[in-house]
Amino acid sequence: MDWAKNFYSETGRWWAKAEARIGDRDHHRVAQLHEYAGKQPHRVLELGPGYGTTAAVTANAGHTVTAVELSDRATVASAFAAEVTGGTMTVINDDFYAVQLEGPFDVVSYWNGFGIGSDADQRRLLTRIAAEWLRPGGVALIDVSNPFVWASWHGDEEHLMPNPEQGYEHELYETTTFDPITSTATDTWWRADLPEEKHSQHLRCYTPADLALLVAGTGLTLTTVVGDPAGLLKDQHEYLAVLHHEV
Repeated sequence: MDWAKNFYSETGRWWAKAEARIGDRDHHRVAQLHEYAGKQPHRVLELGPGYGTTAAVTANAGHTVTAVELSDRATVASAFAAEVTGGTMTVINDDFYAVQLEGPFDVVSYWNGFGIGSDADQRRLLTRIAAEWLRPGGVALIDVSNPFVWASWHGDEEHLMPNPEQGYEHELYETTTFDPITSTATDTWWRADLPEEKHSQHLRCYTPADLALLVAGTGLTLTTVVGDPAGLLKDQHEYLAVLHHEV
C-alpha cells in the first residue's frame, strides 16, 4: 500500500480545481446514509474522504463527522471543514490503518476507495471498524470495486486533453489493466510532459459473494448490496455494500 499516499496526493494536485466541488454525487451519498442509518444526528467516521466534499455535505445535514485522509487532499478537505454550517467536520491527515480515534461512531463510511492492499489488509480494516469504531447495531457503508466491469476495461487507454475552463490543466494519459488471478485492477496515469513519471492505483475487486466471505468473522455482517444486477454485469464499476455491526 506504499503507493497510495503518493498516487492520491499527486492526482489530487492535478484535479483539485476541477473536482473539489460539491455535487450531486455527494448529496446522493448522504441520502443513502439517511436511507440505511436514519436522518437523526449521527457521529460519522468517513474513511478516505479525498477532497472532503461528501464529508462537508454530511456535516451540513446535521451530523458530527470525523474524516481521516491519508493523502495531501486532506488540505482541501480542511478548507471545506472550515465552511461547514450545519453539524461539525474534523479532518485528520493520517493512515486509517494506524490512526487512533475516539469512538464509538454510529456510521462508518468509505466511499470509493475500499480494496487498497491485500485481502488481509481489508479484513484488518473491517475488524478495526467493528472492534474499535462502530457501535453495536451501527452501519458501515462501503463502496466496493466491481470485478465484472473492471475486467471489461482491461487494455483500455485514454488520452485526455487539458480543459482549463473546467479546471483540468494537464494533458494526461491513462491505461487500465485487470489481473483475473488476483481480481485486481491497475489504473495508471501520467502527464504528457512527464512520461517517465507514472502513477498507479491498485484496487482489489470483490463480487458480492466474495465480499460476504471476506467479511465473515470480522464482526460485521453484509446485509444489503445496492446495485442493479444488470448494471453490475455491464457498467456499474462499484457497488455500495451495507454492513451492520453484529450485536
